[in-house]
Amino acid sequence: MAILKFSASAVAAQIAHARTCKTFLPNWKGPVDRPALILIVGNGVHLRSNGIDGTTTRIVTTEQADPSFAFADGMNPFRDTDWMAQRRMAFRDLTGQFYTDILDDVQVLIDRGRGAIRLATDGHSIRVFVRRASDYLIGGTYEVPSGLGGTFRVILKDACDTCAIVQNCGNNGVRKYTKNNSTPMSREREARQGIGVSSAFPNDCEDFDAMQPYRVPLDALMEIDDRRAA
Repeated sequence: MAILKFSASAVAAQIAHARTCKTFLPNWKGPVDRPALILIVGNGVHLRSNGIDGTTTRIVTTEQADPSFAFADGMNPFRDTDWMAQRRMAFRDLTGQFYTDILDDVQVLIDRGRGAIRLATDGHSIRVFVRRASDYLIGGTYEVPSGLGGTFRVILKDACDTCAIVQNCGNNGVRKYTKNNSTPMSREREARQGIGVSSAFPNDCEDFDAMQPYRVPLDALMEIDDRRAA
């Protein structure tokens, strides 16, 4: 996962432009009837309004960019000499256009006075990344999506600006092994794609609290009373 950072004022200008327009650039599904932000990965990485006015072309390309667009820090071809290397670190060889649904969430942050907007991307999806490592308490108890349709209670071991290292604590769920005493990969380990290893116990079950510390995206951490869907 990569974090893209944008000037809030530059993004606000693109939102304001989109809101003043009556017609909008289509997305891959067809016509669009409301303001939005488009993330372009090509000649730099930038957010632009989807609005069409008298000066806006109906054709968006990854080869062309305008200095007025909201560029990600370090990925502005008009200013950053190593922008291509920075873009490759975030997106590898992927280029293209992402018609996002983040406008309302970004507007909330702008209204709260945020000076910068951070977006998280795995190369194929874009989401607003709100919280920072300093917002969390090392040693504190949180919940994270379990990959099984619920949540795990965890202790926060360490955190950086993009991810957290957590240890399961206070979970009672178990999963029986097969009768031939083999230890196939559990659904939880499948969900975590190999991150986190659990231990076998004499009673032939797997205790999720015995899993080794594992990594999750920082904004996957939820306060115990947070009612977000898992």
